[in-house]
Order: sequence, then C-alpha cells, then structure tokens
Amino acid sequence: MARNVALTLIVALTVALAFAQQNQNAPKHAVAAAHPSQTAPSPAGLPSEETVNGFLQQTFGWDTQTSWKIVSIKPSPAQGLAEVTVRLVNPQGEQNTTFYVSEDQKHAVLGQIIPFGTKPFAADRERLEKGVNGPSRGPANSGVLLVEFSDLQCPHCKDAQPIVEKLVADEPNARFVYQQFPLPMHDWAFKAGSYADCLGRSNKDAFWKFLDAVFSAQSDITAANADEKLKSLVTSSGGNAAETAACAVKPDTKSRIDHSLALGKSVDVTGTPTLFINGRKISDIKNTPPDILKKLVDFAAQQGK
Repeated sequence: MARNVALTLIVALTVALAFAQQNQNAPKHAVAAAHPSQTAPSPAGLPSEETVNGFLQQTFGWDTQTSWKIVSIKPSPAQGLAEVTVRLVNPQGEQNTTFYVSEDQKHAVLGQIIPFGTKPFAADRERLEKGVNGPSRGPANSGVLLVEFSDLQCPHCKDAQPIVEKLVADEPNARFVYQQFPLPMHDWAFKAGSYADCLGRSNKDAFWKFLDAVFSAQSDITAANADEKLKSLVTSSGGNAAETAACAVKPDTKSRIDHSLALGKSVDVTGTPTLFINGRKISDIKNTPPDILKKLVDFAAQQGK
C-alpha cells in the first residue's frame, strides 16, 4: 500500500465532491457493479445503503479505478448527524473514511467531530485508563498517558513508529501503552497482534524488540509464511517462540485483541496508527510536525501536575 493512503483518499473525496456537484448527470461506470444492489432497511433518521451508494456513485463514478464498501451507517456522537464509514479502494491502497450526513440528508460534512467543553478529552482519557491492556512503559501513575492503536501489517504504522518512539523517549515520565488494532483488510495482522500480545505479557523487553523487528520485516511477511516469520522474530527478539505461538492461538488471546479493538472503537479509532495524548486524538501522526506533538505532550504534562 502506498504511503499516506488516508490523506490521499480524503483529498480525493473532497475533490470528487466538488466535481460531482458540477456533473450531476455524469454517466455511471462499471465500478458500481461491484457494489451490493440489495439494501437493508435503514433505521429512522439514517440514510439508507441505497442512498449512500448513490452518493458514492455520483462522487466516484467518474473514476473506474476507485471502488468502495459501506462499513457502517450509525448515529454520530453529535446529535442530528449520521456517521457513515466507507472503505475506499484505489490503486494506491485502501482505507476507511468517515463522513457525516445532516438530519435532512441534504448535506455531507467531511472532517472529524471532536469533543467539546472545558475538559473535552477527559472522557476518552478515562475510557483509555480503564480499558488499556497492552504492554506499557513509564510510571503507572504518570500525569501523561500516551496510547497508540496500531496494526503490525500497516505501512503507515511502520512509518509512524520512529516518531512515536522519539516522543516517548523525550518524555520519560509519560506512560506509554501500545494497543493492538489489526485492521480487517490485513491478512496476517491479527496473528501478528496475537503473537505480540503474548510476548508482551511474558517478556516485555522482548516485546519492544519484536515490534521493531516485525515492522522492519513487514514486506517479507505474508499470510502463508506468517507463523514461520513471526516465530523467528520472537526468537531473535529474545522470546520463546514455541510458547508464544501456542499462546497466540488461545481463545483468551483472541479475547484480549477483541477487547483492544472494542476499546479503540469506543474512542472513535477508525484507522491506524492513532495516538492519544491524555485522551486527545492524533489521527495523522506522520504528518503532524514533531515539534507540535512535543508541545502537546508538554502541555499535557503541565496540565497533569
């Protein structure tokens, strides 16, 4: 997958929206045939799958290389808006993208809905504090909680990891927690996350080395050779490969990964990597200037005193 797929697709959606408004009578393309023709009944107040597919056809129908699948249509956290998540696919890769639909279903809003109030990030921080189950480092009672939701098969996560590592190193008094968030379109991510979860519980030092090793070997791992490669990386990281592999297939391990996925979704994680700084969500780590990330952590540290 090419880099910055999420940003590329969001930009594409913005451009396509403007294009579609000027070309309401654009002809349909074969790409629409790949989308479901049948639609499920829609709850009151939410756009139907038929309506969303029609919107996407008008938006992207001009580009035969772009296809999509509706992931979810649900009420948004903001009253009066519906939240629509679609998986967009083009030659650059695929990524979930979310937009919002007004109650009268006449307008779509791009961007993020963010918390509001005098302590806008407190609720998400509390959810994270109570729910995290991944490997951590730093003092448990720190005033700064950094939580990263990541996918070991995700190229963007690989690109972001050095940035996160430096951020953590520059703030040694922060608590950093790594949460597994394997995306469904990645065919060995859940398995890698399971290995990592097991290793993180048995040998934390080996876990951090394993994390770096998997990202470095990412292009060499496939669904077919994942067990072989992951076992080798566990060994080279200082862990016990046989014990880790046996642990990775246990129902308890799957439950832990499912818990991490549910936790991420509860704080509106829709893609990886996503970083939280005391509950403040940073979705685009790589394209956020490092000095801004550092200032956000420093500000969180000041607020936590």
